[in-house]
Amino acid sequence: MASVEVEIAARRYSVACRDGEEAHLRSVAAIVDSKAQDAAAALGNLSEARQLLFASLLLADELKEHRSGQAPAQSPTGPAPIDPAIAEALERLAGRVESLAEQFERNSDAP
Repeated sequence: MASVEVEIAARRYSVACRDGEEAHLRSVAAIVDSKAQDAAAALGNLSEARQLLFASLLLADELKEHRSGQAPAQSPTGPAPIDPAIAEALERLAGRVESLAEQFERNSDAP
């Protein structure tokens, strides 16, 4: 099992992956980091949790559009193929993040 250092939302994480998948993990981490930066730029000063929440929601939105045939504008070389396992993992992650956000909202509304 390999360990890869990735940076997302200006924070470094050590993530385990299977041997040989290090480059793939770095590339998907770069996508998540890009979305986290997009969220911060659009919404201003966010906590780390909220920045990652919005990054996850942006990714889930793109995934949903892609699956419904309304994919975002393509690059001149065409879209990169999406690994179904990654798409499924992102969907599960988005669901978990949404659930955590709902719990956070309920707890922050409590007296």
